[in-house]
Amino acid sequence: MSQKLNLGWLGAVALGVAMSASALEKPSDFSTQVPLSVSGEGPWYRLELPLSVQLNARQTDLSDVRVFNAAGEPQAYALARETAQSAESRTTTDVKWFPLYSSADATERAPSVRVQSSANGTLVEVQPSTQLEAGEEVLRGWLLDASGIKAPLQQLILDWTSEREGFQRFSIEASDDLQHWQSWGEGQVARLSFADERVEQHEVGLPGQSARYLRLLWNAPQSAPTLTSAQLESASTRSLPLPLVWSPPLAGSSAKAGEYTWQLPMGLNLERVQIELNQPNSLAPVTLSGRRESSLPWQPLSGGLLYRLTQNGQDVVQNELQLSGQTVQQLKLTVDERGGGLGAEAPSVKFAVRSTQVVFLARGAGPYTLALGNATVKTANLPLSTLIPDYSAAKFASLGKASVEGGAVVTVAPPAVAAVTADTHWKKFGLWAVLLLSVLFLAVMAFSLLRKPPVKP
Repeated sequence: MSQKLNLGWLGAVALGVAMSASALEKPSDFSTQVPLSVSGEGPWYRLELPLSVQLNARQTDLSDVRVFNAAGEPQAYALARETAQSAESRTTTDVKWFPLYSSADATERAPSVRVQSSANGTLVEVQPSTQLEAGEEVLRGWLLDASGIKAPLQQLILDWTSEREGFQRFSIEASDDLQHWQSWGEGQVARLSFADERVEQHEVGLPGQSARYLRLLWNAPQSAPTLTSAQLESASTRSLPLPLVWSPPLAGSSAKAGEYTWQLPMGLNLERVQIELNQPNSLAPVTLSGRRESSLPWQPLSGGLLYRLTQNGQDVVQNELQLSGQTVQQLKLTVDERGGGLGAEAPSVKFAVRSTQVVFLARGAGPYTLALGNATVKTANLPLSTLIPDYSAAKFASLGKASVEGGAVVTVAPPAVAAVTADTHWKKFGLWAVLLLSVLFLAVMAFSLLRKPPVKP
């Protein structure tokens, strides 16, 4: 309880520090103001930040984003940038099982067997390596054929004859060639009856690794039950596309053949670039470079083969290059002219950045305004876990929604910034004036000393 109170107190302190840092700011300090509308349950609201609005920022990391209420008071907020996600799908597969026999007096841990398998490794037959007389064979365990499952194995599900009750304990081993075995630990299933109740446990956890075959060996001789069902649950993970927002087409220029450049509105962390290929049957090996400003050297960002080919009456297009999220404001595409080039005029490009959401805590009356466009203010955003004390993914998804009203973007001149700039210029002039006067005063003193006649001894 005390830890929760401490965490809450720390969150409140952080919130107060952030609010006091921006308490003197007002909407007119920012060059762009966007009216917002809210819906759903507050007091927290989240806004999918449109790229057209984001491009009005003056700081690459969006440190100059603010939210104000109707009274011009700043609201506590956080920036939530979308990250790559993965999805897991689980599949349960019925598998074949083969008994493993050994003689009653055998002392080896695992029965030796001979197997017959198909060309793809599927087991067809499993027999003891030596012929056992009737009455001498003892069921030691079971061999499971998982060769048809390509994903990592997560769980083993067994069923056995109802006559056999109690706990069933066994070792689990895995192999890809039936020659070399790796221990996967111990397993236990159970079927217990008492009074009119029955308790059953059929599932055994597996380490999440891939294997073509599993061997289950019961710990005590003659204790292995007769299986009636064997299933393996596997899980495969796939990466979901990173949520991106795309820009409208951006025109470029070409200073020489095979080289095209584009100027972005601001420094942006680019994830992808899409180059327009207007002409059918275009083929171009390319290298994409970028830089923050003209005084810096070009740095390679990506490369590949772009094409637009007509096959069977349809266009097959590959016009995207994937980037690493590096901050750039200028792009240069160098084309290997041996592929025919892309023409004299620069093609238009579209660029994509990671989707960003602004989450704010509504305080005071609306309507609320998103403001941005100030190169000098300091960052004031909070971590999500501070802004929302009991933050979770489920709670984040249930937050109220904010949106830009009718796509409106209001751009105003920032008088405060202009005043600060003018004031800064006067201060510079005053400083230079003081320095010049000081130098002049020192020069006069030096000249006076030089003209003074020397003192006679």
